[in-house]
Order: sequence, then C-alpha cells, then structure tokens
Amino acid sequence: MSFLVKHLPLFFTIFFLLFNSSIAIYDIKTYGATSNGKIDSSKAFVSAWAAACASTSPATIYVPQGSYLVKGAYFNGETCKSKAITLRIDGTILAPSDYNVIGKEENWIKFERVAGVSIYGGTLDGQGANLWACKTSGNNCPQGPMGLTFSNSSNINIRGLTSKNSQMFHILVDNCQNVKLQGVKVSAPGNSPNTDGIHVQYSSRVSIMNSRIGTGDDCISIGPGTSNLWIENIACGPGHGISIGSLGWDVEEPGVQNVTVKTVTFTGTQNGLRVKTWARSSNGFVRNILFQHVVMANVQNPIIIDQNYCPNNENCPHQGSGVKISDIKYRDIRGTSATEVAVKFNCSKKYPCSGISLEDVNLRYRDQPAEASCANAGGSASGFQKPTKINTNNDSDDEEQEQPDLWMAMGDANAYIDKLYNHYADLLDLAVPTNITPTVAPYPLEELSSSKRMGHNDFSDYFYNLNGWTTVEAGAYTTTYQE
Repeated sequence: MSFLVKHLPLFFTIFFLLFNSSIAIYDIKTYGATSNGKIDSSKAFVSAWAAACASTSPATIYVPQGSYLVKGAYFNGETCKSKAITLRIDGTILAPSDYNVIGKEENWIKFERVAGVSIYGGTLDGQGANLWACKTSGNNCPQGPMGLTFSNSSNINIRGLTSKNSQMFHILVDNCQNVKLQGVKVSAPGNSPNTDGIHVQYSSRVSIMNSRIGTGDDCISIGPGTSNLWIENIACGPGHGISIGSLGWDVEEPGVQNVTVKTVTFTGTQNGLRVKTWARSSNGFVRNILFQHVVMANVQNPIIIDQNYCPNNENCPHQGSGVKISDIKYRDIRGTSATEVAVKFNCSKKYPCSGISLEDVNLRYRDQPAEASCANAGGSASGFQKPTKINTNNDSDDEEQEQPDLWMAMGDANAYIDKLYNHYADLLDLAVPTNITPTVAPYPLEELSSSKRMGHNDFSDYFYNLNGWTTVEAGAYTTTYQE
C-alpha cells in the first residue's frame, strides 16, 4: 500500500499519457528544457506551447520532475487551433532569484487570449525573498512581476497547483470568463509585501475552491469589475484576509457584485472579511455579497468595511467615498478577535452603507464578547449576536438622514441572547481549538449538492488537516478538525 501511495502521482501521469491516445503530448525536454534549475528553459516552454497551439487535437505540454529555470514566458492563444491545451506539471518552475533579471517586468508567466487551458499540479517558485528584502530596506527597488497571469481568457481550469514566494501577486485573473481554481496552495511569509494570493478583477464566473493560502497580503483580493464569484472551502493565514477592494480610485469604475464567500477559516490574519474603498469620487459599487460559515481564530479585524482606506495614512484623499455599498450579508460568523472591536463599519457619510445583514454572529475577545463600531451603516441583525455593545457614530451633514437600524435587533433580543449564551460559547470553544492548523479537504465544484449551493444546513462542511480528522457539531452544521 505504501508503495502505491508513494508512486500514485507517477501512476496517474502514465495512465493519463497512455490512455489518451488522441491527445498530442509535448514534453518540454524534447524542446531543450534542462531540469537542473540553473539553465534558462524559457525558450523550451514557448516552443512547446507553439507546437501545442498548432495542434488540431487536444494537446498536453508535459513538465517532468525536476527544477526548470524560466526567466519569463508569454503564451498567446489568439491563433491557436487547439481549444484544449493542458499544462501538466510534475516538477518545479523557478523564477530567477536575482530580482534585477525580471523585476521590471509586469508578468513572469502570462497566458493571454487563451481558451480551454488547464494547469494540473506542479510548483511555481517566484524566489521573491531578495526583492522583499530590498523593499523592506527602503532602497529603490523594482516592483516585481506577477507570478501567474491569465488575461482576456476563458474556460480556464487550475487544479492542484502550488505557487510560492512570488515577487508580487501569486495568481492574477484579469478580464476572464469561466475560471475554476481548485486545490491551489499559495505560500509566502507573512511579512512578504504585495504578495496577494489570488487576485480577480474585471472577470465573471470565477470559482476558487478547496485551497490553502498563506501570504503577506490579501489571501484573495477582489478588484473592480468582478461579478459572479464563488469562494468556498478556503484556509487563510497568514495574510490580510479576503478583501473586496481596494475600490474607488478611479471616477469611472465598474462595480463588484454577486460574490459568495463561504466555509472559510482565518488564522492569525490581519483581517477576515474586508471591504475597502478610497475616499474619492467614484461611480463604483459593491452589492449582493454573502459571507457565510466563517471561523475566525485570533483575527485582528474579523469583519470590516473601510470606506476611508488609505494605507500608511499617506497622501489620503479625504474626499468621501463615492462607492455605494449595499446588500452585504454575514451569516454564521464565529471565533476569536485579536482586538476588542471585532466588527467595524466605517462607511461613506455621502453614500451610507445599506442593507447590511448580520445573522448568528459570535465573536469574542479575551473570553468576553467583542465590541463593534458602526458609522453610516444601515441594515438589520437577527439570531444569536455577539458583540452586542455598539459604538455608533453616524457622521453626516444631512440633518434628515435616517438613523441606521443595524443593531436594533441585538438590543431587543438581549434576554434571548443571554439565555443561550453559555450553550453557544461551549460550541465555540469546540469550533476553534487552539492546537490545530485548519486547512481544507478538497471536493470538486461540480459535485456540490443543490442544497449546499442554496446555503441549507443539511450538509457537512470540512476543514482538513493532513494529520487526520475529528468531527464536532458547531451550530446547525458539522465541522471536522484535526485535534
């Protein structure tokens, strides 16, 4: 059995190559690639792509085991005859460790105008440590390239890919349609600057599933023009959480809408669920967002909307954000906050947030219910709610502005909350054990039941640790943890 497990990747690779006789196979070593990690193999990758692109049948570019230095690779699919190209990686693709080689480039590996491209397995190593050190020192350093970019593309499938130590963003999805990322692992130190895990912008029908992301910036960042985005079964940490934004820098900017984020763990992150916009004039918007089944473990800002976003408080615009935020739902959010104020709604006084809904929120700080801060936000709250202590500051020049009712349900339901508090607190202790590192158990997007898509609670959500499983009941659904 151990022999089979050890050689399982090789078995599946051989099976894949032998039993797909109609697929054209292009081994990069045939095109001159060297697997010692020292000789540049960029031309071999580009040549293999050109051959696969010219194929009239489905094609696979095969990267065998070993390390392959690639100083840069650009794959354009505009003239491709094949509409199904797979990049099967069993090895590691390395960027140059000297950031001066590609530091001024926008992208390291870029696919543009491609359709039907899949990437399976493998590791992309951006070797960004030297560039991060340069940036931290305050020296004049290049920005560094994006790691893996898909631009103006459709029907993209990425499974089982590891991206680590990118010089800038690890994975960028820009102007794309129908993109699936599953079983992706992103790894970079918590102090690595601008190393977002996955960034999506100007794209629609994107799903990010069953992935573990630890990095120095946002685990997942959502830029302008994003719609119909599904994020599920994610372990985030270290990092800055899952962020919508920053938005509103440009006056003319498409909005973000129809985003679902569910079954996520945040461990030791700077933020959990964040929306951030600049305090500038803009016609942008954020609407129809669902955050559901989320566990926070020692998160500095578990829930935050910041419409006065200005990193390092340098050259802040102070104009008032024009981004309109509406219909944001938080359901079943629980865990521990590293700060006393766990929920922060700092909305635009010109365009207050509306339709914010909180249902079954249970966040604690040092074994006590956390607090919340609310400015220029309206909505409703129901079910079990902690925090209940709210600092409200509705700053508006409009004397007739209606006062938000976001927290009224909390005050009205205090007796009910107190009655059930101990019961839910016990469940919370089970749900966030201190001696685990939660990750995620994979299951494919297409196997999701209709009840799960609708957010029903007659299913199991799983958080996975490679060492084993333990199941506990937490609220109305089952979570599984390694003890």
